Amino acid sequence: MDSQTSQSSQPPHTFQVDLRGLVDLLSHHLYSSPKVYLRELLQNAVDAITARRAEEPDAPARVRLFAADGRLRVEDSGIGLTEADVHSLLATIGRSSKRAEGLQDVRSDFLGQFGIGLLACFVVAERIRVVSRSARTPDAPPVEWTARDDGSYTVRTLPHEEHPEPGTTVHLVARAGAGEWLTEPRVLTLARDFGSLLPYDVRVGDEAVTDLPAPWNRSYPSPVNRRVALARHCHELFGFTPLDSVELDLPVAGVRGVAYVLPSAVSPAQRGGHRVHLKGMLLTERGEQLLPDWAFFVRCVLDTDSLRPTASRESLYEDETLAAVREALGERIRSWLTGLAAGDPQRLAAFLEVHHLGVKSLARHDEEMLRTMLPWLPFETTDGRLSLEEFAQRHPVVHFTRTVEEYRQVAPIASAQGIGVVNGGYTYDSELVEALPSVRPGTVVAELDADTVTAHLDAVAPADEPALAGFLAAARATLEPLGCDVVLRAFHPLSVPALHLDDRGARHEQARAQAEAQADDLWAGVLGSLRGSAPRARLVLNHLNPLIRRISSLNDPELIGTATESLYGQALLMAQRPLRPADSALLNRAFIGLLEWATHGESAHGEPTEEQGGH
Repeated sequence: MDSQTSQSSQPPHTFQVDLRGLVDLLSHHLYSSPKVYLRELLQNAVDAITARRAEEPDAPARVRLFAADGRLRVEDSGIGLTEADVHSLLATIGRSSKRAEGLQDVRSDFLGQFGIGLLACFVVAERIRVVSRSARTPDAPPVEWTARDDGSYTVRTLPHEEHPEPGTTVHLVARAGAGEWLTEPRVLTLARDFGSLLPYDVRVGDEAVTDLPAPWNRSYPSPVNRRVALARHCHELFGFTPLDSVELDLPVAGVRGVAYVLPSAVSPAQRGGHRVHLKGMLLTERGEQLLPDWAFFVRCVLDTDSLRPTASRESLYEDETLAAVREALGERIRSWLTGLAAGDPQRLAAFLEVHHLGVKSLARHDEEMLRTMLPWLPFETTDGRLSLEEFAQRHPVVHFTRTVEEYRQVAPIASAQGIGVVNGGYTYDSELVEALPSVRPGTVVAELDADTVTAHLDAVAPADEPALAGFLAAARATLEPLGCDVVLRAFHPLSVPALHLDDRGARHEQARAQAEAQADDLWAGVLGSLRGSAPRARLVLNHLNPLIRRISSLNDPELIGTATESLYGQALLMAQRPLRPADSALLNRAFIGLLEWATHGESAHGEPTEEQGGH
């Protein structure tokens, strides 16, 4: 108890703040670029005018900037400061001008903190001089506050003639190496970039800075004129001509602007840099969290009076308001997509032609996005290029392949048999097909396998089977070492002599057999124990094809074997499957064998020599 009592009786200590260190922290580390100094000056001026107009609605609203010879002067017709205000707002860094007496009712109209904003100017200035006269206390003399980048400052009063009108003038003297930031062309460029939407009369010299109303708030003779004007604005702002523009109008949230649709494909992982104005002042050019992740294909510019800035006022504070605005803006963009689908399918097609890959990428994880875009996303199918919605309406079972090669091989045959197949071999497509039942309940989705295709092919007439038994036996014996069965079916189109079918199980079996052949005794035994009961890859020969009919009538098993190897190799090449060493050797052997038969006739048939086989 005595220890606690003695500790509690000790007087509290006050933090000793190194002002020079604080200046360095704010001006060099809080802000991303020296250019923000001008935004801070404009914000201070705008806040001061807003404060004065809260008391004098008809008060002048002017901001003038003059730059020359490494110096900058910023004059405003705002509320001004008394000597007491200077000590309160400037000498006590961190106290917001919003707390000044009598200004509580207009708190939401202020943009920043006067003192901290001025300190940001030290990133380009070695000396700051503020001369101000209060509009609230007209009899008070003008006051001068002069500060240097070493943290020292002085305060003194001036004769009335030094600053006859209410308002504030800020003088900056450039630090070494920063003079370029205080030249008139640079100041004009920055002022227009930051302040083009400010509601007051802002000029650099004689050049106007503000450009009101904002392009999205202007009236145009027709929708076409509006679209052209917004496209021109987008090109000036972002450097590209948009595919389209989306109006963003949320009066309840105090948000108004436009989203421009990118004309070229971008990665969904690339976060968009949106331009956000806060009460007319540019807050950031990199407002990444403004839109949902799925809306990666637009760049926005908007003005808001409801979103909160972070301490540096270069990004938005993540809170419930921002989350609600983000959701509402996302809904506007969804509505735009829906509107295109209903009223302008050509523009929607042009959009998807560019951004379908990214849209599909996000639709995999965003059920709402998938539901929105499902009727419009194009897929390659056996019925042509269709959306999954339209394809599912036509087919009770939506079959798909996982590779483009499988699709290209089976599509003609499956289509002829009435099997609907989607090519899931392109990026994200198989995942989206598999997700279809989640947004379209009752839809049956199945990967197309060898059994499904074979089951839809017609069997050979029973009367023909006995005559084909010898041919099939020789063909099966030829492909047995390759883990491939041979079946005979009748199917269309007639031009396809043979079809190589397998599924994932068959591919796994082939990979296991290849690994077993290359493994030592121990692992070969382990891998051998995993062998399937039967090879699931199969070569389906088309009995309706004239070539197959001729081959099946041959009596020489060796010639049948060579022909079977050739058909097998041709089917693999048509499927564009990767060839194993055994497949490559088979192709080489079959080619040489056929050359032997073609050039020497049946008397020269037989296995090619080892030397021939190595050609």
